[in-house]
Amino acid sequence: MSPILDEILDGRLVIGDGAMGTLLAERGVGYGHPYARANLTHPEVVAGLHEEYARAGARVIETNTFSANRLKLASHELEEKVHEVNVEGARLARKAVGVAGGEALVLGAIGPLGRSLAPVGPVRPEEARSMFLEQAVALLEGGVDALVLETFTDLAEMKLAYEAVRGLGIPVLAYKTFIEDGETLGDGLPERVAREISAWGVDLVGANCTVGPQRMTGIVESMSDATGPVAAFPNPGLPQLVDGKVQYSRDVEHFAHYGVELAKSGARLIGGCCGTTPAHTHALSEALRGLRMDGSSRKRAPVEKQATRVEKPGEPVSNFAEKLRTGFAITVEVDLPRGNDITEVVEASKRLKERGVHAVDISDGARARLRMHPMAAARIVQDEAGVEVVAHLSCRDRNIIGLQADLLGAAALGIQNILAVTGDPAQIGDYPEATSVFDTDSVGLVHVLSRMNAGEDLAGNPIGTPPGFLIGASFNPTADDLNSEVDKLKRKVEAGAHAFWTQPVFEIGALEHALEKTDDMDISILLGLMPLRSARQAEFLHHEVPGINIPDEVRRKLATLSPEGAPKYGVEVARNLLEKAKPLVNGAYIMPPASAPDLAGDVVEGLVSMSAGQQEQRD
Repeated sequence: MSPILDEILDGRLVIGDGAMGTLLAERGVGYGHPYARANLTHPEVVAGLHEEYARAGARVIETNTFSANRLKLASHELEEKVHEVNVEGARLARKAVGVAGGEALVLGAIGPLGRSLAPVGPVRPEEARSMFLEQAVALLEGGVDALVLETFTDLAEMKLAYEAVRGLGIPVLAYKTFIEDGETLGDGLPERVAREISAWGVDLVGANCTVGPQRMTGIVESMSDATGPVAAFPNPGLPQLVDGKVQYSRDVEHFAHYGVELAKSGARLIGGCCGTTPAHTHALSEALRGLRMDGSSRKRAPVEKQATRVEKPGEPVSNFAEKLRTGFAITVEVDLPRGNDITEVVEASKRLKERGVHAVDISDGARARLRMHPMAAARIVQDEAGVEVVAHLSCRDRNIIGLQADLLGAAALGIQNILAVTGDPAQIGDYPEATSVFDTDSVGLVHVLSRMNAGEDLAGNPIGTPPGFLIGASFNPTADDLNSEVDKLKRKVEAGAHAFWTQPVFEIGALEHALEKTDDMDISILLGLMPLRSARQAEFLHHEVPGINIPDEVRRKLATLSPEGAPKYGVEVARNLLEKAKPLVNGAYIMPPASAPDLAGDVVEGLVSMSAGQQEQRD
């Protein structure tokens, strides 16, 4: 254990340094430059900043390596420089401390990877651990005294980082960043976070970035009540964009004043984050000079080892979910028209309900077409047609913030059935130049839904009463690569999916073959049925839509029929398939042509008649 870290844990005040990235930009490295690369391209500037912080009173210096992991460096084609960038970052900090002539603790800074963990993102746990360890080993070679895991929003990622480095025989500090939100304090999140991180075995817990010094005091007080001395590295305030550049407040007196308040709240290592400068550090050092705190009252609190938390998604609460569990559920997809008038959708939904449908599916801009937001349409249909809606939600148009915001809105509007879809790329739709977001895919969105059913968002913040969403996902039994499709289905199950809506199926053999591969999974399947209305439609679907296979005999038969006879035959094909498949699945998902939603009603009536006949036979 370092003597300086011992001082902190004993309750004595220690000053930390401030920002690097914003100052490197001002000192000639340039905005948009990968700041960690400056360890190689501008070593004198990096060392000079470390020295300025040390001379301003900082006794804890962080290396300029926050973004020096393989993933972040790869975005600048520097992935082969991970070792060199980190070793040099540590050496520059160590050298600067020596030049300044003082004693300082050099912390090797390790930040998040910059890409989300699976299932939300592409990074697997073993890959994450490997990248964190790679960076930590290089920092140790460069001569750091300890490691700091900083500015993590996701505790799961922070835990992977700690697991990767804890066996290196060096102290580890860990800082969580909290959003600028008073509700965070009211719900006690900082205290829970501090207890959880401490239970892993880290040497010092802290908070950094995002919030200013005033908000940080409440966070620190909550954390220190749970674990004893903590670290606090706030920003000087909220940033603003000036001439395309991010700028922060330079009011060092305000920052120093709240540095004293942070000390009173339980912080024992106090410094600054984004936007702070050596001037902030000097003012903080002066304000805290001679300040004596009662160390005994803030000794590190004993923290019991906590068992790994296993999240169990909340059970779905909708009537449609209950029908899936106890009977045979029927849902019909009704296409939204262009514009804001969905009167025809409401009327079609009423008719379908009267004919035995349990829910109506509303897609989310399928084929990248501009349509009304599915949650708004769902609320209107539920209110005016009196039938539940399964609202599709696509990952194409929203980042991870927008997806969660829409789900909060769905919960508030009473939309309880959600089908998570990745979405079609914007290039094929109405606005081919629009940006496709794809922060995550359908597997990640299922995970988000599952977290919300557990009562929290992805950052661990409480969302209120768990919404009890029925979490739906898609499955294609006729996929060209069925093994890959089943593997993805398994990942969706692991992420928390309750039920699966299949792509349109036209032959029982394909369904039976696919279901054989899912025998070991306890899942609900809604069989996708598409009542065909013409030979032209069948040829288009078979030849031009990936994943849809229509038997030759069906297409040949349709080609011989009149415009009046073809839709009747399409309904007959769907009915016959449903009769054969009914013992194998939990429900039906009917996708009629946009202009003929009542064809779905014809299929449903066949199911009702079939069920009545079966009941008579049993009687």
